Parts: sequence; structure tokens; C-alpha cells
Amino acid sequence: MGTSVATSDDPYVLTADGIKEPPKGWKASLRYLGPGLIVSASIVGSGELIATTALGAEVGFALLWMVILSTAVKVAVQAELARWTIITGKPALTGFNQVPPRLGRIGWINLLWMFMALSKLLQVGGIVGGTAAAFSMLIPVGGDPLGFTSLTVWTIIIVVGSIALLYSNNYSLIERGAFALVAVFSVATVVIALGLPFTPFGYTGGDLLSGLTFSIPAGAIGAAIAMFGITGVGADEITFYTYWCLEKGYARWVGPAEDTEQWRQRAQGWIRVMYKDVFLSWVIYTFSTLAFFVMGAAVLNPQGLVLEGNEMITTLSQMYTDVIGEWAAIAFLIGAIAVLGSTLWAAIPSWARMYTNVLAELHVVDWTNARSRQKWIRGFTVALPILWGATYLLVSSPVVMVQIGGIMTGIFLPAVVIATWYLRNKEVDKRLHGGRLFNTILVISSIAITLLGIYTLLNVVGVSFG
Repeated sequence: MGTSVATSDDPYVLTADGIKEPPKGWKASLRYLGPGLIVSASIVGSGELIATTALGAEVGFALLWMVILSTAVKVAVQAELARWTIITGKPALTGFNQVPPRLGRIGWINLLWMFMALSKLLQVGGIVGGTAAAFSMLIPVGGDPLGFTSLTVWTIIIVVGSIALLYSNNYSLIERGAFALVAVFSVATVVIALGLPFTPFGYTGGDLLSGLTFSIPAGAIGAAIAMFGITGVGADEITFYTYWCLEKGYARWVGPAEDTEQWRQRAQGWIRVMYKDVFLSWVIYTFSTLAFFVMGAAVLNPQGLVLEGNEMITTLSQMYTDVIGEWAAIAFLIGAIAVLGSTLWAAIPSWARMYTNVLAELHVVDWTNARSRQKWIRGFTVALPILWGATYLLVSSPVVMVQIGGIMTGIFLPAVVIATWYLRNKEVDKRLHGGRLFNTILVISSIAITLLGIYTLLNVVGVSFG
């Protein structure tokens, strides 16, 4: 969407001339999928490469069950919030601001979102740092690849390059770039993980079964909570998925709400397309997450290797060099750049939209004005990478930075659940609710997320569960 786009073409404005009948079946729907690819690009990055691998290295196969749970349990909430967006044409933070109680112009959930956004300065800063370290090891500048000079130069290059590539904020460019970045590293990683049994770092069916016993080893609670918050769709991905559903066109194609059977049928059709989009992205990031965890558990854990500081990339590359040979180090670094870069690729435009939306709810920005909205989004596209890069250079510990962001994401998840149910009950026609199976999964997901969020919060404030 550019500044010259007319109001009738604005995906955030529903008009009768934007209506399009939904496709039927998977084959016809494929060309209308895409928002989930951007979510997958965000997910298959810091969570998988850093948090999940770190957990596998720390506890071995013991928490395999949590990896599966963390990717599966949040999907129903993601789809339900997207259903509301498709029906109303509103992005998530506009809806969150409607949930009482409110403190003046700001709702309590958006206030909590602001705290999560602050923690994300650390998390996304950690992703910038991980990407800079990978580039620096591939092409060191001024001597030591993990020295301050080389890391600083590459951080600046990454920040400037990201701004240049994403400044246009064109949806189709963002979608295509996300798909390419995810495809490269995910396929390679899954293939290597499946090939591990034929190497000295093989694992057995017994190892995998031992990870499905629903227990948490002593001392691993913090890492496990961070992983649950950050793998699969986190609170931030559930939130920004709504913006990409709008920019793809789902809500605009449904058109303004009408109390007619024709409108409801059209809405149901586009909701079914969104289901397919969510399912495809779930498959992508679930297999990638499992692959990273298995590699951490099978290769790093037996050697006692732990992910720490800027040496994280060196340690991770050992997963590949130990399995394939020394030549794989270069291939890994290119892959690490792709997977961490994919998170940046999705994070910058997504957070730029959310920041702009929050300011709109505070009446600082006119969200309905396409030209003004785009100007603010582009402003944040410039400001956020600079802020994230500076945060990394000040802290310089990507693993810890990513885990802090993961914990805050886990705390914010229950608020997203509350908002999703509030908006479902207030603004979604009961005839457009999901079927019995979907609603059962939604209830289970909501309870699991809420309990874990409460548990996370209590652990953060120092409550012990013995």
C-alpha cells in the first residue's frame, strides 16, 4: 500500500466495490494465502534458532512435549482473533482498546502491550545481534569477527539495509521475501534433523518418547517458560497477524457488514481461506521448531555446549559442522542469516503497524487517513531498526535478550485471550462462530494459555511452586 492509494483501495476501509467472492477448496485458495507466511517468517527465527535450540541443549529431549504444545496451543486463538478482524475490518490493537477497563484513551490491554513492546526492544535487538554475528563470522571486519568493531559495522549495515529494503512497506514484497527466507533454512534444517540418526549424534525412538512424559527437569523452568512464550505464535504474532489479514484483503473482500445470508456466506468463505492460511503456517513452524529442538538435544546437549553471548552463532554452527563437516560452517552462517533475517523482515513492518495503531488509539494519528497512516508506518520502519540495533550494542547478549522478550510475551498472552473472547462475544455474529470442534479447541487453548501466563507472572515476581 503506497501513499498514492485511493481510499476505495485501502484494505483498512471496507467498501461495497471491494467485495470479492471467496474461492472454494485448497487449489483455488492457494493464491489467496500469504499472511501466515509472514507470521512463519517471524516465528522461524529467534524462537526456533535461539530459544528452542538453547532449551534442547540444556535439557536434552526432556521437554519435547512442550515444544509441540507451544506451537499447537495458540493457533485457535490466532484464528479466532483473525475471524473478528475479517468480519469487522479492524486490526487487533483497535479491538484491544475496546476491552474495559480503560485509563482515559488507553485500554488496559494496550497499556500492557506497551510494556511488551519495551521488552521486545531486547528480543528483536537480540535478533539484530545474532544476524550481525553471523555476517561478521562470514565476512569479519577489522580482525576478530566477534570483536566490537566487526559487530558494530555489521549491525549498522543490517539496520540500514533493513530500512532500505522495507521502506516501501509494499505487502506483496513483504510476503514474497518472507516466503523465500523461510523456505531456504527450514527445509535444510528439517532434512539435517531427520538425517541425524545416521551420524555419531543419532537419536532413537526411545529418546523421542522420553520427551513426551510431561515433566520439567529441575532448573529448566525459566528456559521452558521463555520457549513457550516465544515459539509458535506468540502474543505479538497473534496480534500482528490481523494486520496482514487486512492487507491481504480478506476483510475488504467480505465487504461492510450486512444482516444478509449472502454477506454471511461470503464471510464464512473468506474465514475458511484464513483457516487454510493459519494451518499452512502452523505446519511450517511446527516442523522447523521440532527440528531445531532435536538438533540442540542430540548434538549440543551430549557435548555440554551451551548458548551464551555473542558465541551463540559459533556454538550453533557446531551443530552443522559436527554432523556434516567443516565446510558446513559457511552454509550454516548463510542459513542463520536467512532465518534470523526472516524474523527481522517480518518484525519491522509488523511492529511499525502496531506502534502506529496504538498512536491512533491515543488520537495522535488518523488511522483512517491512508496517507497519514503510511507516513507514520514508514517513520517507525526507520526508527525501530535503529533502536533495536542500539539496544543490541549496549547489551550484547542475544540469548538472554531473546529469552526476556519471550517471558514478557508469555505474560501478555492471557490478555490476548481475554480480548479475543470479549470481541467474539460483542462483535461476532453467533452464526459466524466456529464449529463445535473448533470451539472446543479454542476453550482448551484459552485455558492452557491463561494458566501458563499466570504461572509465568508468578514466577517472575518470585512465587515458588516448590
